[in-house]
Amino acid sequence: MAIGDQLSPGSTPGPDADAHVEVTEGGVRCAGAWTVGRIARLEKRLARGDWPQGAEISLDGSAVIAMDTAGAWLVWRLLRTLERDGVRVSLRGLRPEHKALLEMVEATGVGTAGTASAAAAPPLERIGVFAWGAGRQLFETLAFIGEVARSAFRSASRPARIRWRTVLYNVRTAGFDALPITGLLCFLMGIVIAYQGATQFRRYGANIFVVDLVGLAMLRELSPLLTAIIVAGRSGSAYAAQIGTMKVTEEIDALRTVGIAPLELLVLPKILALAIALPLLTVYADMLGVAGGMVMAKSELGVSYPDFVDRLQYALLLSDFLVGIGKAPVFAAIIAVVGCFQGFQVTGDAESVGRRTTISVVQSIFLVIVADSLFSVIFNFLGI
Repeated sequence: MAIGDQLSPGSTPGPDADAHVEVTEGGVRCAGAWTVGRIARLEKRLARGDWPQGAEISLDGSAVIAMDTAGAWLVWRLLRTLERDGVRVSLRGLRPEHKALLEMVEATGVGTAGTASAAAAPPLERIGVFAWGAGRQLFETLAFIGEVARSAFRSASRPARIRWRTVLYNVRTAGFDALPITGLLCFLMGIVIAYQGATQFRRYGANIFVVDLVGLAMLRELSPLLTAIIVAGRSGSAYAAQIGTMKVTEEIDALRTVGIAPLELLVLPKILALAIALPLLTVYADMLGVAGGMVMAKSELGVSYPDFVDRLQYALLLSDFLVGIGKAPVFAAIIAVVGCFQGFQVTGDAESVGRRTTISVVQSIFLVIVADSLFSVIFNFLGI
């Protein structure tokens, strides 16, 4: 049986001969030009091939007239496919230059065997691989946090080492540039909360209590949480992409070569800038959220602006305001550390940069929500 175009008996393959495979009684015979321009159809036909049965077969490459890297890879994949089926394959007849090319492809380890074996792994093995990867990721994250803490203590003991110009630049990009989107989102959230509360308070004639709802919800929970999520999407992803790109272009190695610590130049200014910018953004979000609630309370419940502000003084305590502000530096540290850490995990190609950037956003938002939940439990236990 033959797969591909067959050669007539006694003919010699010409320079334009198509690549094909002949399955004989004792093995497999490859012939033609195994180059990138001719193997596309052959690859589909190989997938439908009916290979000989037996414990050992031979693969004859004496009729191969030309071969490039793509052809060598296809031969190598054919060998691996047969070996996975439990067949021992002996290779013979290849020209020396073709054999050297095949050995080079085999040395690189490219192919689909690893993917197939991973997909065929038993469930318990996959769970073990996942657990090992998660544990290793946690260990590397803790090591990174330790290195950042050590650099922070070293910089604190010598304030002249802190790059204040970089800090101010990051305050502008992470804080000032985020004012429009943060303000708009929190203003709309205040409107939504007031509108949802209005439908219930109107039934009982308790219109004025919409002030308590909007004030407590925005100042204690929603303003710091929404602000942190926005900053994670804007700045956390930017940190991961920036550091990841610098690692791909080997700028990180260049910094170490000239004696500049990457953590002091790239990580500490970002953490310090977010620790400054995020509490200020939270205060700004508080004001816009309450303003949105005021607008909706006046239009739906008839609560005037002076009455709203007067009730706000009695509905809120200073601790309610400080609780929201106190969360912001913790959220800032989480976002900056996760974003920078994922940037340093980039492995050297553009796809890795995109993947790590996505992971940084997802992990930052997840950890911010987890931290907010822990704060709620702690404050409830302390009666705050």
